[in-house]
Amino acid sequence: MSNTYLKERRSESVFKALLLLSSFIIIILLFSITLTLIIESYPSIKHNGLSLLTGDIWDPVSEKYSILPFIVGTFLTSILALIISTPFSLAASLYLGEYAEGKRSSRLIKAVLDLLAGIPSIIYGFWGLMVLVPVVRKFEELIGIPPLGIGIFTASLILSIMIIPYTTSIAREVIKLVPQDIKEAAYSLGATRFEVIRDIIIPYAKSGIFAGILLSFGRAFGETMAVTMVIGNANYIPKSIFAPANTMASVIANEFAEATSDLYISTLISLGLVLLIMSLIVNSIGRFVIMKLYVK
Repeated sequence: MSNTYLKERRSESVFKALLLLSSFIIIILLFSITLTLIIESYPSIKHNGLSLLTGDIWDPVSEKYSILPFIVGTFLTSILALIISTPFSLAASLYLGEYAEGKRSSRLIKAVLDLLAGIPSIIYGFWGLMVLVPVVRKFEELIGIPPLGIGIFTASLILSIMIIPYTTSIAREVIKLVPQDIKEAAYSLGATRFEVIRDIIIPYAKSGIFAGILLSFGRAFGETMAVTMVIGNANYIPKSIFAPANTMASVIANEFAEATSDLYISTLISLGLVLLIMSLIVNSIGRFVIMKLYVK
């Protein structure tokens, strides 16, 4: 064997070892974060018991803690954001993947979506305070409810704008995977563009679209700054979608710097643990659906 061949094999072995080491480091980091959260959350779990998840009182002064209001607020904002954003995301992905493939408008829309995905969340929060809150306040006046402007509905609107690029990008790629010969066969039988989209493209790509929605849900689930600035920061279970509330992430951002007792800090860390577990579950389901799609 030549020296050049041996050097190439040695370099390849070193490179493979580095890749394996990097993969193990990522796994170790995830387990370390999870283990740290579990250890630091234990005093709160021991003190509060099941009431940590089932109660509805958050009172640091009397050391009564329940994170249920924040779990409810997190799910309400995320689910409502999905309901608002999904029609726009699906429409944009169908246009980019089916109607405007290769056109100048497609490049423009993709650039705008990339820009939306890259804007820092604090900018969304400022925009929500300056522009969206007054608009929502006027809308609440029209429908006859207290015109607060802030609350779950406003936070959901901000989140829906933030997650549109994620759902759209995944759905667009899945729509482009629909075999061209199936679509051409439908056209040859006299099907219209709308019928092809309804009866072929969407059924074929529904798993990928669903996975994109789930991954966007995970993105909305852990959003912090934008939501914190417009949700109202109320520590009770909301009575309506227009009421002020809090999410798990917003409570941690608002109160961690003010926490004085060890139990208070431990309870906030337990919020982080619950948020991590729920985010991992949502993202795992989304990736499992994507994997099943590609296996097919």
